[in-house]
Amino acid sequence: MRWSISVPQFVDDGAFDPSSFRDYLRRAETLGFESAWTLEQVFGSASLASPLETMTFAAACTDRLRLGCAVFVTPLHQPVHLAKSLSSLDQLSRGRLEIGVGTGGRMRPFSAFEVNPEGFVARFNESLRLMKLLWTEAEVTFDGRFWRVEAATIEPRPFQKPYPPIWFGGSAPAALRRAVRHGDGFFGAGSTTTAAFAEQMSTVRQELEQQQRDANDFRIAKRVYITVDDDAGRARKQMAAGLVRIYGDFGRQLEAVAVTGPPEACIQGIRDVAAAGAEMILLNTVSEQAEQMERLAAAVMPHVA
Repeated sequence: MRWSISVPQFVDDGAFDPSSFRDYLRRAETLGFESAWTLEQVFGSASLASPLETMTFAAACTDRLRLGCAVFVTPLHQPVHLAKSLSSLDQLSRGRLEIGVGTGGRMRPFSAFEVNPEGFVARFNESLRLMKLLWTEAEVTFDGRFWRVEAATIEPRPFQKPYPPIWFGGSAPAALRRAVRHGDGFFGAGSTTTAAFAEQMSTVRQELEQQQRDANDFRIAKRVYITVDDDAGRARKQMAAGLVRIYGDFGRQLEAVAVTGPPEACIQGIRDVAAAGAEMILLNTVSEQAEQMERLAAAVMPHVA
């Protein structure tokens, strides 16, 4: 099992503590976490810092920890700018970047980004093709439906060759098939139940077989919202408040998919996710993050095979 932890992104106005942020990530390295992951949320009252800038700061605070965002809603991004930013971050971190991408679904505020919601999946596919070309080709000429470039070059290209690992988010069968065809891994959402995640794995395995891809070369991860506390009721309350802080009213719908309670309950919940197919689990705490990370590392992780 590979373990990942959530990056503290709550940055209330004037309250960011660089020393605590640095200490948290360095401790994550010491505790053996492989990577640390951010969320992308442009609109909302959660006061979540932007993932790209947060990962850049995190890279400067650490030496080994890999850093990712699950996921960038790429149809809302200009792909040339995003490709340049991600390539630069991969260089600055000496090849520690992981890239998560997703379509975001039809409910995104497309008009705020001057994006026509019709054809957002085509936009997603084309932006990914363009970014991969910019990362791998010395000179790119591209004539697409949404973007055109001629004899374009981006330098520096990524430190990792041909580019950092690309994880796909999503839940629909079509999204899962896209992940297998065009990605290096699939990242199950924190809003997905373990049972639904297990069903998604069935689709992924079928597509791997159809595409004749080696399953060992395609990684599977799952975000798990988790709070460990000997008092089960208090754990549920902390989780409920944290999810509402991040997602507003939608967070109330996620309480049922979270893993909360004493260590033995959390161990079983994580074991179930692993049994469903996850070989990397992102432990996403929502409050008292430094304390929760210590408790998870001491009382939960050692008991999950």
